[in-house]
Amino acid sequence: MQTFDALADFKMHGHNVLITGGAQNIGAGIAKSFVGAGAKVMIADLQGDKARETAQQITAETGGSCLGMACDVTKEEDIAAVVKATADAFGGISTLVNNVGWGPRHPDPTAITEQELVDAYRLNTVSAYRMSMACLPYLLEARNPSITNSGSFSSEVPAYDILAYGTAKAALNQMMVSVAHMLAQKVRVNSVLIGTVMAAGYAEAGLDAATQERLRHPDNLTGRTGRPRDIANAMLWLASPAGSWVSGQTIQVHGGGAVVRLFGA
Repeated sequence: MQTFDALADFKMHGHNVLITGGAQNIGAGIAKSFVGAGAKVMIADLQGDKARETAQQITAETGGSCLGMACDVTKEEDIAAVVKATADAFGGISTLVNNVGWGPRHPDPTAITEQELVDAYRLNTVSAYRMSMACLPYLLEARNPSITNSGSFSSEVPAYDILAYGTAKAALNQMMVSVAHMLAQKVRVNSVLIGTVMAAGYAEAGLDAATQERLRHPDNLTGRTGRPRDIANAMLWLASPAGSWVSGQTIQVHGGGAVVRLFGA
């Protein structure tokens, strides 16, 4: 008779989760994994109809509890509304995933406007702080409270073609390590630096078909691009009781990065 479950700490029963940017791609993958692990999840997304549709699909596939609603994370009133709706629906919030983020490729990186830089910062950095602080009163009352952020590998390498986005994500890294220390022994805070995960968003960001095809065949240590589930698995570890001894960390999940060959192939 089995008396030990090695996966018990990865289960999310009793956790109430708010995921921003969860209507599709990586965010939807995170939502599905969390619900599958037993959590109740609210998907907050600029595309409200898509958020509700994705939530319904996840509920049907997992038999769990998943809701969706519209939210523009750059608007304080939308943040307040989704936090209240999540707490009202589930009885509180134990887990926040700041997943929302986006940035276009710059046709001419020498001509990025001040407004483009500010907009990137508002969406990718400021919104995560505002959402975290809005959820904080509920997190402080929860069991195993955590904030996990979707960062970007572009925040740690030269990335001039997406300079505004990469710079904003670099700011997110520093900010969330500081928040982890601010909330020490109260709320765990971590970030996942995400590499290339092929999704519809790449075309929307201005990457042409040839570039997308090249990205599908990376010269990294694993030999493949990422899947939403790869990121979801890392997020599940960090947010679940399995990650209860992990905080203030910025963890790279990107296939190991480029292969280094000192003397060529």
